[in-house]
Amino acid sequence: MTEGKQIEIHFISSMIFELRGKQIILDCDLALLYGIETKRLKESVRRNVSRFPDDFMFELTKEEYHFLRTQFASLENGRGKYSKYLPFAFTEQGLQWFLV
Repeated sequence: MTEGKQIEIHFISSMIFELRGKQIILDCDLALLYGIETKRLKESVRRNVSRFPDDFMFELTKEEYHFLRTQFASLENGRGKYSKYLPFAFTEQGLQWFLV
């Protein structure tokens, strides 16, 4: 495996968390991988939610979001720095829909 591929795999694997017993990736990280704004990803998902299976994603609770934020030392508090809405967590089943 080339060094570039190892870095890419490490970069993507750093975006995967376990929550509610499932491996998930947050909407902001998925948007980053696709090169789009998180806002646009969420709009698209909301417009097409009936196309997806029930277990493809869920919205984090305030407690879950706070727990994940405390795991990142680089996150800063401040007005306008982060979304005022709770993020979506995409499960493995949800990612399969995006990767097709």
